[in-house]
Amino acid sequence: MTETSKNKLKRLLPTFVFILFLIPIATSSLIDFEKDRKHEKLLEEIRLAEEWEQRVYLMGHFDQTEREDFVQIPPEYIMGPNKMYLRKETYDAYKDMRDAAMAVGINLKIASATRNFDYQAELWNNKWTGSRIVDGQDLSVSIPNGLERFNKILEYSAAPGISRHHWGTEIDINGADPAYFNTEKGIKEYAWLVDNAYLFGFCQTYNIKGIERPTGYNEEKWHWSYIPLAKDFTQEYKRLIKNENIKGFLGDEYASKLNLIENYVLSINTECLI
Repeated sequence: MTETSKNKLKRLLPTFVFILFLIPIATSSLIDFEKDRKHEKLLEEIRLAEEWEQRVYLMGHFDQTEREDFVQIPPEYIMGPNKMYLRKETYDAYKDMRDAAMAVGINLKIASATRNFDYQAELWNNKWTGSRIVDGQDLSVSIPNGLERFNKILEYSAAPGISRHHWGTEIDINGADPAYFNTEKGIKEYAWLVDNAYLFGFCQTYNIKGIERPTGYNEEKWHWSYIPLAKDFTQEYKRLIKNENIKGFLGDEYASKLNLIENYVLSINTECLI
């Protein structure tokens, strides 16, 4: 090797050493980048899976009898022969409220609790086809126009997928008949609930419609929501569910025309959002 070549090699040697020093750093950085990318992808997949599971829950596509966060309500607390279920937290709060009411001679029984999508669809479809009479009418005959019939059923019944009864946070107390709450007994029970239900976390979901609640279901003095859970579910529904997701029942082709989420799911007593 000539002297000139040796001198060139000496000059290049630091560069070679520096490159050799950088190789493991660059390799490590690439590995770390790939790990981070895979980790982010995994987190995104987990997030999407959790959102999908939450959508399934919010729209009632589950069997409450198979969920560990639900309990069966004892027969002495319900009206009728059917088995009913609630979220554990809702049931515990209801029982405390019932015990307090019983101490002053008021018996608060549950007429309806959790209703999953299939159960709600059966109720809805029966009203749609006339198998179940509504206000003394076979709606399939008295209201042949589909959109008008849809609106009529919505006066008191939620379409499958938009019912808060899917969540295990809602209870209908002592029936679902407006006339009952005009009786002496019903007036007394309702007055107690208005004065005391909030102490146990419950709120009357559908108050009288007016300026603060111009749309949605008619007033339901029997329908009470366990707010510590239902408040979060309401916000999750707003975030995750779209009007196009509401389908799978008779007449669902009209659902997209009615903005059901804004006008029904979210149109509740403002006190229930606090």
